[in-house]
Amino acid sequence: MQRNNENKTHPEADGTAEKSQDVPAEDAPEAENTPTGREATDADHAEAAEAAGEDPELDPWEQLEAEAAKWREVALRTAAEMDNLRKRTSREREEAVRYANARLLEELLPVIDNFEMGMQSAAQDKSSMIYIGMDMVRRQLDEFLAGQGVTEIPTNVPFDPNMHDAVSQEEAEGEEGRILRVSRRGYMLRDRLLRPASVVVSAAPADDGGKEGGEG
Repeated sequence: MQRNNENKTHPEADGTAEKSQDVPAEDAPEAENTPTGREATDADHAEAAEAAGEDPELDPWEQLEAEAAKWREVALRTAAEMDNLRKRTSREREEAVRYANARLLEELLPVIDNFEMGMQSAAQDKSSMIYIGMDMVRRQLDEFLAGQGVTEIPTNVPFDPNMHDAVSQEEAEGEEGRILRVSRRGYMLRDRLLRPASVVVSAAPADDGGKEGGEG
């Protein structure tokens, strides 16, 4: 009886053993392909470095040197830009100070023109107190303009369209385009044109001899 029980248990054991041996190899875990902890950490660092734009094969010290060189270049470029900005700001401030009174002087010039017309009328009697007083005021005006850097445009020079405004022409002997007289004085504010001088220039005389000869 006991022997029969033992015989009944053996086939079950055998069947279990056979089932365990028949498990396919594909279902078994691939232990060989699983990376170790250190390899996984290195791979993560490489991916992080590549994402940051760094070369994962570059030595860490070389990476630091490259980063320092990059920021050194940025600092030098920023310093150069700041220096250029400082120079430009200083130049603009200096020009603003030099030409700050340009608008005021432009508005003052018509007043000076009217004063000059009064001086011409008073010059008929230069011994009168009116003329003497006006002449003193004229000298003060000239000193004020000179102190502001204003100079009169010369007219005893060849005609220059950059400084002279030809309001009319008159026939005259000699070279054409000469300045014959000034109808309104012009001024320069340092190296800038404040107002051009209005002048009358010469024109070549008409050739009447040929016309008369043709009529004869």
